[in-house]
This record gives sequence, C-alpha cells and structure tokens, in this order.
Amino acid sequence: MTLTTWFSLVAICCLGAMSPGPSLAVVLRHTISNGRAHGMATAVSHAAGVALWALLTVWGLAILVVEWPLIYKLLTYAGAMYLMWMGIKALRSKGTGPLQVEPIIAPMSEAARDGLMVSLLNPKLAFFFIALFSQFVSAELVMADKLIMTGTAAVIDAVWYIIVALALSQSKVLEKLQSQSATIDKISGVILLGLGLRVLTL
Repeated sequence: MTLTTWFSLVAICCLGAMSPGPSLAVVLRHTISNGRAHGMATAVSHAAGVALWALLTVWGLAILVVEWPLIYKLLTYAGAMYLMWMGIKALRSKGTGPLQVEPIIAPMSEAARDGLMVSLLNPKLAFFFIALFSQFVSAELVMADKLIMTGTAAVIDAVWYIIVALALSQSKVLEKLQSQSATIDKISGVILLGLGLRVLTL
C-alpha cells in the first residue's frame, strides 16, 4: 500500500468517524451521565467492533479477488456507486441538528457493551467497509496491508471518540460539533464522490 493510498483511506475513515450519528450519541450519553472513564470505555469498545467489521471485510474481499475476480470486479463497481450515492446524500445534507442524549446511570461494563453493540449491530457500517475497502483491495495485497487497513480504521475510530469523551467537559465543544455537522457532511461528500469516480474511470 502506497502512502498516497493510505492517506486516502485515512481521510475517509476520519470523516466517517466524525459524522454525527448513533455511535456519537452513545458515547455522549455515557460521558455526560457517568464521566470521562465511561465515555472512553464506550469509545474503545466501539473501535473493537469497527476493527472486527474491518477485519472480516478485508479478508473476505481478499479471497474474492483471487478466487472470483469477476464477482470482485462487480462488487468494486457496486461499491463505487454506493460511495458516490453516500457522497451525493452528504452534499445535500443540511446537518443533523442537535443530538438527543438521554441521561443514564450505568456501570463501566454496560458502557463498554453499548459501545461494542452499537458498532456490531450497525448494518450501515458493514456496507461502508465493503464499499470502502473494495476500492483498495487488490491481488497484490499482503498481510501487512490487511493489518494496516484494519488498524487504521480502528485506531482512528478510537482516537476520535476518546477525544470527544475528553472534550465534553466543555459544553461549547458539543455545540461546535453539532453546528459544523453540515460542513463535515459536505467535505465527506466531495471525497466520497471523488473516490467513487476514480474507480469508475479506471
């Protein structure tokens, strides 16, 4: 994997992690209600779920590219179309608005469980990784590349949500995040469209 390719992967993973959604709401809920430690536990367990999805996806795609290249090629184009669809949807977004966060009181184990389950049971995450990784997997992919792709997605996810948990002591941080959600969507839309178009024009 070249450095340029890795930077493309990093950019998409960063924007995917930063987009407000159910994962962010779970981290916020545990952080606000129970403190930073609970928020960080939720973040780390969420990243573990992301790592599992990423690992299963990259290994499955690597098998396809060797055993069934035609199916893999079709999946690559389908993935490109899906990324472009997400890009168009993001460009048309007007932001998510304030996230609804209901306070709870929970033990640390429940915070970790919630973080893990919200990622494992999110079908959009599965589709996202299939669409994303299908653009990077090739017959030349080696074990190190697979681990880099999986590790990149997991580490970025963990770091982002840990930062969120640490920063939530400042209420303005949450307000800023919500107010900039439309901008985040627009940036991610442009990158997703560009990645999809690059594949279709190869």
